[in-house]
Amino acid sequence: MARILALDYGTKRTGIAVSDEMKIIASGLTTVDTRELMKFLESYFISENVELVLIGEPKQMDNSASQSEVAISEFIKKFTLKFPVMQLKRVDERFTSKMAVKTMIDSGLKKKKRQNKALVDEISATIILQSYLYS
Repeated sequence: MARILALDYGTKRTGIAVSDEMKIIASGLTTVDTRELMKFLESYFISENVELVLIGEPKQMDNSASQSEVAISEFIKKFTLKFPVMQLKRVDERFTSKMAVKTMIDSGLKKKKRQNKALVDEISATIILQSYLYS
């Protein structure tokens, strides 16, 4: 069985989460420097069976695209050229960063750990994936 991979794409870092093979549980995988993302994905797709990649779709409160959508669109073009057979879906990612920080607070992480933006990105990707799995 294949996994689902979720990306919380950012211009500096990209948070990555992955499902189990039964597509029940979402787990944070890592955070990657966005410049290294394609190399990471290529390696990951070789070692793991992935059937779908979710990419967060940041929107404003009025449903318009956020500023980061330009960079994400460019990434998607490159991704589809490099991995033409990989299925890709967009998932609304509004509030995932706030939810990630709240999750960190609720789990008892100290303030210094909560300031780790890489961890916030990884948790955000996990929230994106979990919302997809539960929809």
